Amino acid sequence: MHTVAERWEWLEPHVVVVGPEDDRPRPAALLFHGCGGMRAHLPRYAEAAKAAGWRAFIVDSYAPRGWSRTFTLTTVCTGLVLRGYERAGDLLAAIQGISARPDVDASQLAVAGWSHGGWAIMEMMSGEPSPGAFGVADPASVDLSGVKAAWLAYPYIGPFAFNRMKAWRHCPRVLALTARKDHLTTVRNAEMVNAMIRNCGSEVESWVADGTHAFDEPTNNGPMRHHPELTEEALRRFRAFLGDAAPHA
Repeated sequence: MHTVAERWEWLEPHVVVVGPEDDRPRPAALLFHGCGGMRAHLPRYAEAAKAAGWRAFIVDSYAPRGWSRTFTLTTVCTGLVLRGYERAGDLLAAIQGISARPDVDASQLAVAGWSHGGWAIMEMMSGEPSPGAFGVADPASVDLSGVKAAWLAYPYIGPFAFNRMKAWRHCPRVLALTARKDHLTTVRNAEMVNAMIRNCGSEVESWVADGTHAFDEPTNNGPMRHHPELTEEALRRFRAFLGDAAPHA
C-alpha cells in the first residue's frame, strides 16, 4: 500500500499544470475527472482558473494505473473498481504534493470534481482517516485546512456512495452543480445531500442546471447530451467561484 508521498510520486508525472507564467505562490485548483477519464472539457476549466489568477492541476487517476478508457467505462463507471472512497487517496496525495510546491499558496486550495471525482471529494471530506483508509497507509498525515473551496459537478451520489449523508470532517465553501436531467440522481436527492453539507457549517451554493449528466463534456453518450450554452455558464460560474474564494489572486 502506498504512503501519501508515494502516491503523489506515482501521480505527479501525469498531472497537467495550467497557470500564469510566473513563479509566485498562487491559489491552486485541483481538478479530478469523472469515471470516463481525462476529457476535453477539463482544460477549459483549467483555463478558467488561470483567468481567475489561479494555478490549475488536472490529476489523471488512470494513466498511472495503466487503464484505458474502454476499461474504465466498463469497470469504474459500473462501480466494479476504484470507488470514490478508494480514489480519495489520490486526492489526499495531490493536496499534499501540490501544497509543497513553491509556486502554490497552500492556504488557498480548491478541489473540483466531476461525477466520480466529486464522489471522491465527498468521501475524502467525510471519511475517517484511519491507517489504510482511502487506499493509502497514512491518510491522517494530510492537512485539509488549506482547502477553502470545493466544486462538485453532478457528483455521483447513487447507491455505492454509502457515505453521501455522512457529516464532513472539513467544511469548505461549496458550489454544488446538479443536472436536472441526471440519470444517476434526482434533484431531490442532490438537495438532501447539499443540505447535509450545509448543516456541517459549509456555505453551499446550489445550481440546478437544465441539462443531463456530463452536459459540459463535448460528447453525446447514452442519456448524456452536450449542452454548449450551459457549458459556457458552468465555466463562468467556476471562474466566479474561484474569484470569490481568493479575490486577490
